[in-house]
Amino acid sequence: MHVLVTGGAGFIGGHLAEAFLEDGHDVTVIDAMDPFYDLGIKEYTLDVHREVADREGVDYDFVEGDIRNEELVNELVDEVDYVYHQAAKAGVRPSVEAPREYDEVNVDGTLNLLDAARNTDLERFVMASSSSVYGGREEYVPFSETDPTMPVSPYGASKLAAERYACAYNEVYDVSAVALRYFTVYGPRMRPNMAISNFVSRCLNDKPPVVYGDGTQTRDFTYIADIIEANRTLLDSDAADGEAVNIGSTDNIEIRTLAKEIRDQLAPELEIEYAERYDADAEHTLADTSKAEQLLDYDPDHTIREGVEKFIEWYRQNREWYEPLVMAS
Repeated sequence: MHVLVTGGAGFIGGHLAEAFLEDGHDVTVIDAMDPFYDLGIKEYTLDVHREVADREGVDYDFVEGDIRNEELVNELVDEVDYVYHQAAKAGVRPSVEAPREYDEVNVDGTLNLLDAARNTDLERFVMASSSSVYGGREEYVPFSETDPTMPVSPYGASKLAAERYACAYNEVYDVSAVALRYFTVYGPRMRPNMAISNFVSRCLNDKPPVVYGDGTQTRDFTYIADIIEANRTLLDSDAADGEAVNIGSTDNIEIRTLAKEIRDQLAPELEIEYAERYDADAEHTLADTSKAEQLLDYDPDHTIREGVEKFIEWYRQNREWYEPLVMAS
């Protein structure tokens, strides 16, 4: 198969492209190389892709470009069998400062891809959505796909609009489209400004981890390997076409508990610091993954604690190049 991965130099997209190359597929990556965080991580990821492609003897192309470029998108989609759409303006907090840019990239960019797909024989269009579409209504935790979607940030609103377009194109234009609602993905090469990477980095450098708010808010942290397996399934299955599907760990943890556990492993003498919480942050997230289990045979392998242990091990092995990027974020 020939797979196009948008945002393929980023965290999730980078791991997806790597996995598809390892599976023997030809891969094209498009990424705008937006300096939202240090591009050193993306450049490292692209080097990994090239090494895997050479080892596996498959074709790999990297295109530096923007999904808002309609002509470029049409050209790329026309050449592939699958589109795995991971490109987006990420982050709840920065979306509050730039809502129109989030709409342009996350909604208009997705529409460009869907319009290109409706004029081809594409096997499947798989897009990354987010638990942010649910908003912060505690009475619906754990979140099910049948629960109301009430995002409380421009980021969440843009992801909801994008996934609704994908499902509509499945219905109206017969584009086989699936939206996967990710719940706080983490793991090797994650964005350096994420909570787990910051907690680990600060503790290893004898600096106290900083928790925003009182730390009682909870998150369903999902390890990257489980995300990849869910996406791999969609190469062969049409069971989720036209659907939005939760992909989480089915487990959650208080942020203060997570900070304490990382602190206790790495620097037990440190005191945790607390800072003002951001209003756009959801209070709690937890995925009901029964739909993913039914349609995709989804069964996540990693508890939060197991995944964090793996990340810490990877961090130590890659500390020389990764840590300066985290500390600068």
